[in-house]
Amino acid sequence: MQPNAQKTTATVLQVGPMPPFVEGPLHEEFNVLRLPDAEVEKFLATNSGQVGVVVTTSVTGVDAHLMRALPELRAIVNFGVGFDKIDVHTADELGVVVSNTPDVLTDCVADMAVGLLIDVARGISASDRFVRRGDWLQGSYPLGTRVSGKRVGILGLGRIGLAIAARLEAFGTTVAYHGRRRVADVTYPWHESLTDLAENSDFLIVAVASNSATAGIVSAEVLEALGPKGYLINISRGAVVDEAALVDALVQQRIAGAGLDVFAHEPYVPQELLNLDNVVLAPHTGSATAETRQDMADLFLTNLRQFVNEGTLSTPIS
Repeated sequence: MQPNAQKTTATVLQVGPMPPFVEGPLHEEFNVLRLPDAEVEKFLATNSGQVGVVVTTSVTGVDAHLMRALPELRAIVNFGVGFDKIDVHTADELGVVVSNTPDVLTDCVADMAVGLLIDVARGISASDRFVRRGDWLQGSYPLGTRVSGKRVGILGLGRIGLAIAARLEAFGTTVAYHGRRRVADVTYPWHESLTDLAENSDFLIVAVASNSATAGIVSAEVLEALGPKGYLINISRGAVVDEAALVDALVQQRIAGAGLDVFAHEPYVPQELLNLDNVVLAPHTGSATAETRQDMADLFLTNLRQFVNEGTLSTPIS
């Protein structure tokens, strides 16, 4: 709790689990109800009229049914930058404002993207397994792929995409991008077509927001354009990539490899990927550092306090 803070009378509904360093101050400072896993309708019948704010995470989200069941709902405060699991269209229709925690995780996610790229190109994780198995005693590890001087295409040149580009410029790479429109005040070439960007990239990094417009945008056609020497890096959301097409492209060696921090049905990862040494798999840990998660918690609580006290949000999504 903030120094000298009083526990507010506002009723907050917690939807889904939260990290302990968020849940602790949340329950100290606010009157919090938890949405149960069972008998939800019974809970709502008793409590729906007193809930003014819902708090949730990017993993859980809030659907239209729950929003419509809360007649006094005015805000959804989200722990995480992604809001693809929040029905923002219904929220807008109902006059419910939504916040997230942007910017504070930009650097760590960008670091992760570069780490995945270097790992899959140079085979760092795979060569670690090679040494541990004792295979080095039988011969040398296969050659990797140089990163410096290569062509990098970025899908989504927002905050994170720009941070990735800045890091990769230090490697002497050539950066280009695709998005719905050109980004002002950047010198990187813009490709109107994602397929064209993929065809002209050695590494294609997915950093675009996940929504209905981007679902499956990295299609079989895009992967075909990336080609047998190209690598896909995804630190966005699993839904942005046609996962079945990606698995097929990797198994059939129609692309060279992939570095994946996100998947379509987390925590489930396609079985076919588990034994591929040209694929680096991470459990959605792009922002998972102690420093960044604390910064996210601070911003989350700032949004909640500001809405309860002033009726506004520090970082609304629009």
